[in-house]
Amino acid sequence: MKTVFVVNPKAGKKRNIDNIISTICQAAEKHQKDIETYITKAAGDGERFVREYCKTNGKARFIACGGDGTLNEVVNGAYGTLGAEVGVMPLGTGNDFCRNFPHQQLFTNAEAQLFGEATPCDIIEYKTEYAGVNIKRYGVNMFNIGFDCNVADMTAKMKQKPLISGSLAYFLSILTILVKKRGANLIIELNGVEKHRGPLLLNSIANGCFCGGGIKSNPTAKVQDGVMDVNIIYNISRLNFLSKLPFYMKGT
Repeated sequence: MKTVFVVNPKAGKKRNIDNIISTICQAAEKHQKDIETYITKAAGDGERFVREYCKTNGKARFIACGGDGTLNEVVNGAYGTLGAEVGVMPLGTGNDFCRNFPHQQLFTNAEAQLFGEATPCDIIEYKTEYAGVNIKRYGVNMFNIGFDCNVADMTAKMKQKPLISGSLAYFLSILTILVKKRGANLIIELNGVEKHRGPLLLNSIANGCFCGGGIKSNPTAKVQDGVMDVNIIYNISRLNFLSKLPFYMKGT
């Protein structure tokens, strides 16, 4: 089965993509592996490429070379193609999904990506409506609503600034959004039973443990246990939230 590396040139702090592709090609040539590389051109292009590739060529092993956003695009592009495999070479600033696995150094090893064995993983399906259009998408790590979602959006902007990345960007975003005290009004049902109705600070549905560049917000989540972990934090005061923030970030 062909291995296709989908490379996001803007991942992280805009790493040297030529060097990364050269390393991948050298590993493939050394082991006489059939590969293809594709450099994404804009947001959403990775998903489009993978989906069209599957329609034309069928299954392949797709390696998302970028951050969690690139991985999400590749997952959505490959989903539904029988036998397709998805891997990730973490080049972003957060790389939270990879943190759920041991031997994380192998994810950045091109040879390991060529010879790695695929393993089943749970997936989150979510549906929404936008501009009158029903949308269904998939995720492998975590789905956030409310405060955490606001923070994730702010974190992406923070990471574009010099010397700010990972957990620092996440922490600064928390402080920024906390001043505005944004959250959400939700009705939450779990297995058909209503658990909450009204305002809350945040809600996350987690397949993996980590978000925001290493924040262990859902410490008991496992990507292969067949269940999603649901985290609900009610509309508590700023002071109360700040006092609990270190425990939330460490997963304790």
